[in-house]
Amino acid sequence: MDELQGVLKGQKIAYFSMEVGLTSEIPTYAGGLGTLAGDAIRSSADLKLPLVAVTLISKRNYFRQTLDADGRQSEQSRPWNPEELMTRLPNSVFVQIQGRSVEVKAWLYKYQSITGWVVPVLFLDTDVEGNLPEDREITYYLYGGNEKYRLKQEVILGFGGVRMLAELGFRIRKFHMNEGHSSFLALELLKENGLDIDKVRELCVFTTHTPVEAGHDKFGYDLVADVLNGTVDIGLLKKFGGSDRLNMTLLALNLSNYVNGVAKRHQEVSSKMFAGYQINAITNGVHSYTWTGEKYRKLFDKYLQGWAIEPELLAKVDLIPDCEIWQAHTEQKADLIEYCNKTANVNLSPDVFTIGFARRMTEYKRPTLLFSDLNRLRSMSKKYKLQIIMSGKAHPRDGGGKRLIEQIYSFAKQLKGDIETVYLEGYDMNIAAKLVGGVDVWLNTPMRPMEASGTSGMKAAHNGVVNFSVLDGWWIEGWIENLTGWAIGPHPKACLEDQQCFIKEAEDLYSKLEYIILPTFYDRHDEWIRLMKNSIGKIAYYFNSHRMMHRYVTEAYL
Repeated sequence: MDELQGVLKGQKIAYFSMEVGLTSEIPTYAGGLGTLAGDAIRSSADLKLPLVAVTLISKRNYFRQTLDADGRQSEQSRPWNPEELMTRLPNSVFVQIQGRSVEVKAWLYKYQSITGWVVPVLFLDTDVEGNLPEDREITYYLYGGNEKYRLKQEVILGFGGVRMLAELGFRIRKFHMNEGHSSFLALELLKENGLDIDKVRELCVFTTHTPVEAGHDKFGYDLVADVLNGTVDIGLLKKFGGSDRLNMTLLALNLSNYVNGVAKRHQEVSSKMFAGYQINAITNGVHSYTWTGEKYRKLFDKYLQGWAIEPELLAKVDLIPDCEIWQAHTEQKADLIEYCNKTANVNLSPDVFTIGFARRMTEYKRPTLLFSDLNRLRSMSKKYKLQIIMSGKAHPRDGGGKRLIEQIYSFAKQLKGDIETVYLEGYDMNIAAKLVGGVDVWLNTPMRPMEASGTSGMKAAHNGVVNFSVLDGWWIEGWIENLTGWAIGPHPKACLEDQQCFIKEAEDLYSKLEYIILPTFYDRHDEWIRLMKNSIGKIAYYFNSHRMMHRYVTEAYL
């Protein structure tokens, strides 16, 4: 087949992810999981790894966010046309759902690295003539619909993905499940391998991203029996996926030889949650070239040639003169401020210290911690001016997350005239790149230990932006106080009640902002540039997806 010419050669690693974020023009991602998958694909292409990715086409997008004058979020479907960006393959496979034979097609997208290496990405699609309308819609909405809809999607991804790879002629060495959504692939492999459990475990790698019990997909067996309708032995499912409800994480854990969390702290939390399982730690990373702003790219090209393929060269950032580091930052910040002023009709200044915060809006992320004491914020802004840029979507069914956005809008109105605060609607990869490339400090305030890893701060560090974060996820590993940034609140090993911890975090946030961060930025310019260089040379050089994929190759794939 011409479309697959050159990408079928040799054995592959099959990388399964419910969402994949490659560009804003291919809106098949909702947040960090999809962006991470995109970065894994990019690094695999740079490193010439034999990888093929499998995901869903999500034709109607996650959703497009609009916000009214009071911050009330509404969601609109934004259909997109895959034909403009990828090729629909002629091959079909069939998956049984509720006793019906559902035809599955695939779209092929070829991600090509600057090295010339291509990683094929298969987007599974049930919107096929001949399928019933309810079956054609299975691959429409990422994380949309009810529990049954979600289960059907996972059936298509797991069973359909394995079958499509075989139909297209891919020879697979390992199957990597990026979170539990694709765990049904292990059942398909059991069937293919005569129920040889050891052989299936040798084929499977599983990465868990969720440090909280509620985040793991679980389905009642009545629903499972209805959707799978006799195609899978329920007794077998209960053996590997849990006796009471089908736990997709447990299914993957029991049928994988290698399992990892996405930060050292997350590995500790997961090991307690799933006692008795060997869970390793491979800390996430980001694709250095993608998340480094244009001005810094040019600077790194000038002084650190080859950094895009060898990000560890960023450790030599001291070769770059301070004035040029600052100039690159100034230009990227000016671009961000201009974008905000135009799109949000605000009056931000490129000369004012700017805090950035952008991620999925949900309660455990605590985006309103910064606004715990408005009077104190006003007080410190009289001596040292500051401004705030925020962005992020709340899941359509997350009422608490939506209320947080409304609260931020309210706080912004109350602070008007003292501290300019802007909330950018329609958060996507493009807005994320502008933000991490142009603010002065990147703020992260999750409720511990609910941040599995987090990657936005790594992206910021690639642009010399300094991190200010609660000690959770990756930041425990990247943090050196006053050298790579600052911690908010106590160390994870400190034994404090939740309320005590909250009080300590809020006090830390304000005290360090008022007495350390703002004075350093405005009064000790050389010291601030040293922090920026440390962000690049001590964080970005290591917390990148090239290092991450090297670890997967040596520990999980070989």
